[in-house]
Amino acid sequence: MSKRAPALQYRLEGQRLTIWNRLERVETPELYQLLEQRLKQKTEIDLSGVTSMDSSAVACLIRAWRLCREQGGDLHLEAISPEAKRSLGMFRLAPPAPAQPQKPGVLEQLGQVLFAAKDYTVEMLQLAADTTFAMASALWHRSLRISHIAEQGVYMGTQALGIVMLINFILGLTLTLLSAAQLQQFGASIYVADLTAIAMVREMGPLMTAVLIAGRSGSSIAAEIATMKVSEELDALTVMGLDPIDYLALPRLIALCCAMPMLVLFADVAGIIGGLGIGVTYLDIPPVAYLKETYDALSASGLCSGLFKSIVYGWGIGLIGLFYGFRVHGGAGEVGRVTTASVVASIFFIVIVGCLFSILFYMIL
Repeated sequence: MSKRAPALQYRLEGQRLTIWNRLERVETPELYQLLEQRLKQKTEIDLSGVTSMDSSAVACLIRAWRLCREQGGDLHLEAISPEAKRSLGMFRLAPPAPAQPQKPGVLEQLGQVLFAAKDYTVEMLQLAADTTFAMASALWHRSLRISHIAEQGVYMGTQALGIVMLINFILGLTLTLLSAAQLQQFGASIYVADLTAIAMVREMGPLMTAVLIAGRSGSSIAAEIATMKVSEELDALTVMGLDPIDYLALPRLIALCCAMPMLVLFADVAGIIGGLGIGVTYLDIPPVAYLKETYDALSASGLCSGLFKSIVYGWGIGLIGLFYGFRVHGGAGEVGRVTTASVVASIFFIVIVGCLFSILFYMIL
């Protein structure tokens, strides 16, 4: 039986050496001679077409690579077939690491941010449309889950009342102290009642209440929905024929929108009482005079603007919490991440919308 003649199947095009078919002991001498002629050059070896490869071929490649490194050449593998990869893996030779992608520039990063923002906006609008349609359908068919709404209302409204009133009481007290230090210089201490009342009713009461609810209830919505998504409870509801929007999102959103105006009313009262305490004890203003000045300063339009803001804040906080909860991916570690992101996004929403409303109401009122 005759011995198979060495016949290395290859093609050399510039710096690229492509080898196919078998690469075994018989083809190794010819491969080594070919590589020996290119020790000082750059050579890219394509092994994607190799159908079989033995240890002698691996030893040949290792020897050629070491000689190339000593003489200033460059020898590396570009593509590797599964058969060649298996032989190289026996000698713990890993395939070449992929080239590191070039770091995007400022314009590329800005483009990525804008495209991501576009996708987020589309998903948020879709969720808002779904919840609005679900609410309109539930009202039309009188199928609101009153018990679930009441349960969520107790948690988001009644249980949050204490911290909301305490923080706004301190805020009203602080506003009165800061304004009194300036108005006393002009003998206009009585006008601290006007400043505190208008600031609390129109801006600070709704704003501070919304921030507190975003950190308390908004984060709770995001964490609860995200946990249910990770544990596949949302899929179980869908299999049972229950729409997660109707069953989970709608009661929380309605409860939050109903609780926010009530909380803001108590927050306004607490802030005014805080200002009253400073006016009576520090500025020696009679309680009746302070309350009369507060009553004269307030208006129905100012009160309605604050309550309208609170409803918009509640709607936005609820939607953002639901949005981050429904779009979570991965394991339990992602729940904390989306919860934090929802709070940050809610506060950003509150500040931006509050600023726009203040400009709008200033121009109208």
